[in-house]
Amino acid sequence: MPSVLPEMMNEIKNFVELLLIQTGLPLELVSLARHVVLVVGAILLAWFVGWLFKLLIPWVIKLTRRTETKWDDVVFNEQVLRAACQIVPAIVVWMLLPSVFDEYATTHEVLARLTAIYITVMSVRLVGKMIDSLKLLDSEKRTAKQQYMYTLCGVLKVIMYFVATIIVIAIVIDKDPSTLLAGLGAASAIMMLAFQDTIKGLVAGIRLTSNDMVRVGDRITVPSAGADGMVEEITLTTVKVRNFDNTIITVTPQTLVDGSFQNWKGMTENMGRRAVRKVFIDFRSLTLDEEGVPNLTRYREHMEQWLSQQEKVLADKPILVHQLDATPTGLPVEFLFWLKVQDALPYEHAISEIMEYAYAEAAAFGLRIYQQFPEQ
Repeated sequence: MPSVLPEMMNEIKNFVELLLIQTGLPLELVSLARHVVLVVGAILLAWFVGWLFKLLIPWVIKLTRRTETKWDDVVFNEQVLRAACQIVPAIVVWMLLPSVFDEYATTHEVLARLTAIYITVMSVRLVGKMIDSLKLLDSEKRTAKQQYMYTLCGVLKVIMYFVATIIVIAIVIDKDPSTLLAGLGAASAIMMLAFQDTIKGLVAGIRLTSNDMVRVGDRITVPSAGADGMVEEITLTTVKVRNFDNTIITVTPQTLVDGSFQNWKGMTENMGRRAVRKVFIDFRSLTLDEEGVPNLTRYREHMEQWLSQQEKVLADKPILVHQLDATPTGLPVEFLFWLKVQDALPYEHAISEIMEYAYAEAAAFGLRIYQQFPEQ
């Protein structure tokens, strides 16, 4: 096509020039008129090719929908295809410029650079839209592999924008992009100093996702940032958390990597939340029954059986009521069990109901809860 195009354009120019001469136009105006006709023709041809490609968009969408895979439906969506169609007319113009402006070198040089810049910018926009469309492939709770690819796409976008900027600058100053890239080595230290926060954020984002420290859909608690809720979005530079009061907290990946945060993923995946509480028994209330069994033993066995029968307690998880080392404030008896509820408010209510029963039931076995009275 590129080798045939100049010959076609020469024939077209000769044909247009012949027509203009036959109309009786003065010879001194024929060249200018021919140039105007070619410019208008090039614009119309570029518009027609772009319009023709837009007509193909519905057909491409129907074709992708017929396939069993989902990625082609997402990557080749309507927005991506329309962005691609916006590049086609510029490519046509760029191919026609040498033939249309062969007698105007300066104009040809300026328009060629502007067209090349436009093609570069629109190509970056097209690839960016394709990368952004990959977000639609996310499930409700993004897997580690999906999150890693999400982060990798973000890194690729940053690199793509950087390279595109270098190419545009090279086009403007008429230099080889590779030469310009090589010349940036001396300024790399200054650039790293100026963008050190951004670079640290990118590195932290990669560490956060590659080590599977947090995913979209996880519940996390970040005390230093006042965040306690569900992770809604993870990018290279931000982690968006929706608190339980529906406020949005934005945390940097570097804050999570350098500091400390609590991920409740293990609790939610196990479909339960562990509860540990202590009751201090007064030593003076410990007695033996007629068979020589301590009343505290009876109490512990009764509480374990009672806990296993409660609807709010997970029966397939460990249920344990046992004594700890003696203390000056009584004999501690520890209650360990798992509750079905995980949200903060129902969880605290369930624990309160269980422990209130444990305190009240101790009296039925002759046990007293230790209580230190102030001196009179």
